[in-house]
Amino acid sequence: MKIRQLEAFRAVMAYQTVTRAAEALHISQPATTRLIADLEESVGFPLFLRARGRLYPTPEAESLYEEVLRSLVGVERIARAAEDIRTQQRGSLQIAAAPAIAISLLPHAIAEFVATRPDANISLLMHSSRTVVDMVQGQRCDVGFPILSLDMSSTHGELLFAARLVCAVPANHRLCDREVIYPHDFVGESFIAHPKTIHTRLETDSMFAAHGVELQSRIECQVSMSICHFVEAGLGVSLVEAITASVYKGDKVRFIPFEPAMKANFSVLTPIDRKPSLLLQAFITHVREYAYRTIDDRFIVR
Repeated sequence: MKIRQLEAFRAVMAYQTVTRAAEALHISQPATTRLIADLEESVGFPLFLRARGRLYPTPEAESLYEEVLRSLVGVERIARAAEDIRTQQRGSLQIAAAPAIAISLLPHAIAEFVATRPDANISLLMHSSRTVVDMVQGQRCDVGFPILSLDMSSTHGELLFAARLVCAVPANHRLCDREVIYPHDFVGESFIAHPKTIHTRLETDSMFAAHGVELQSRIECQVSMSICHFVEAGLGVSLVEAITASVYKGDKVRFIPFEPAMKANFSVLTPIDRKPSLLLQAFITHVREYAYRTIDDRFIVR
């Protein structure tokens, strides 16, 4: 018993004639007749009585028809699901990301991605970059977006994009009208820092030390968007990733280029023992394109 035979049977039952059934199936009338005959041979009983050039379904055909309808609906559902998967319309993604990208860029990128994929299910978890790497290695997520510099690209890890660190100052601050801010401009300022467990903090401390600037830091925060709100409240100045600046809403914080240029490298990692799905490949491409579209050209590293 073959699917094509069942489709021919359903068509003849629905259209009552072989001619119309053949037209609906886009095959010849003899081919339709042959499919019906093969199905009758397969099931072992006649499905139609032939009289005066027409086919009349037998009681057995009526009984079989309901089962065929249910079966073909299931087959067609599978076919639609396969097509949705092929065109990246269906599937699920478990995402782990560092706070800087999980809070700022990813929610907007995901919203745009699922707008055309109503059957895609997305889960976003926020962790430190170190934990994100551990989750990917342990296959506890489909993709990870840590702040991590990758010297070489591979099939399971690459640089997604790099964005500069920018200076965040209150809108009424003495530095707010500067075109560029330099390390010595922070002398005497209260600096809101990332914790020392974050790689960006280590690079920032090293850079200021190299310029002989000792930061005055009373407040530390892991999340760059929260740092912006501390700045907004007038508690100090800071350096944050440009992707945070790109989605900040409000007019109480100014984001100004900082020299010497410092950057945050946002990478994408996938489990080594698992090939990325078509949906995941499309999502990674979308996130990269979204970043280049939305981050200020002054702050994106190309």
